[in-house]
Amino acid sequence: MTPKTLIITGVGLNCEKETSAAFATAGSDVTRIHLNDLMDNPKKLLDFQILAFIGGFSFGDHLGSGTVLGNRIKYGARAELEQFVAKGGLVIGICNGFQTITRMGIVPAIGGLFKQEVALQHNDCGAFQDRWVTLKANAKSPCVWTKGIDVLPVPIRHGEGKLVPQDAATLKFLEDNNLVALRYIDPASGEATQEFPLNPNGSTNAIAGICDLSGRIFGLMPHPEAYLSPFNHPHWTNQKINGSLPKEGLGQQLFRNAVSALK
Repeated sequence: MTPKTLIITGVGLNCEKETSAAFATAGSDVTRIHLNDLMDNPKKLLDFQILAFIGGFSFGDHLGSGTVLGNRIKYGARAELEQFVAKGGLVIGICNGFQTITRMGIVPAIGGLFKQEVALQHNDCGAFQDRWVTLKANAKSPCVWTKGIDVLPVPIRHGEGKLVPQDAATLKFLEDNNLVALRYIDPASGEATQEFPLNPNGSTNAIAGICDLSGRIFGLMPHPEAYLSPFNHPHWTNQKINGSLPKEGLGQQLFRNAVSALK
């Protein structure tokens, strides 16, 4: 069976083409549905095995990034989303999508679905950041999306990316259960860092991405769908000269992992 991916579009979201290309290249059938159409018939969600919340500025971020979109889905398709998760569906939230799924409370979902346990706050620097960062994957994480990934350079573009758990107990649970799937690192040392701009937002414990206990629901602030081609990398010419130019953009592996897990 070819896994089917649903990408929610519209209302200020703007990364549907790149995300569609990522899943299609990984071997999934991709359908893009406007939020309003999905809310008219939320049972459509159950026709898919992968759900993608993409980047952008949903509803202009006027009430806080991801707040309105998260509430629309939480109260308009709650039962269907619960069924989707229960039947083993995979969910990814990228940038604004990550903000959305944390607001909804479907990641990390330590105490169950629809309870917000972490927040993505304004960057410590006080400004929107658009740059490349280096991530380190946690090999012990149950996250199916990051399997086999070690170091991952990817771009970020956000103003509210600082992950803050609701309390010390939540942070401890994330760390003890390896729900931290990705961290910002210093590429020179390979160590997690709080140093700006290597950690572009001041995220707690350098956290860039987290998952739920099943490893199937995953959110991250950086944009893997923006590194699907080796030529997306700002230093691809140096990589070519040095013989280290990858065959495809390293961000593609996350999407291949998801599709392979379902196959």
